[in-house]
Amino acid sequence: MTSGSHLSIWFFVGILLAFYGLIIAGAGIYGWFVPPQVHLAQYHADLWWGLLLLAIGVFYCYHFAPRKARAR
Repeated sequence: MTSGSHLSIWFFVGILLAFYGLIIAGAGIYGWFVPPQVHLAQYHADLWWGLLLLAIGVFYCYHFAPRKARAR
């Protein structure tokens, strides 16, 4: 690794958020077809939170992705 290339910690946070979002959204999709026997299950909070985490994670991964330095 050269001295000019750094990886932002937010890039790794984005990867984790996207990964957790995929897992939670997958559980939400499963819960859509096999509804759990809990109160307020019709709102599918796990699906919505999973999609929100996935969107934030993808944004962080795109925004903080390691790129070559721009010429000024």
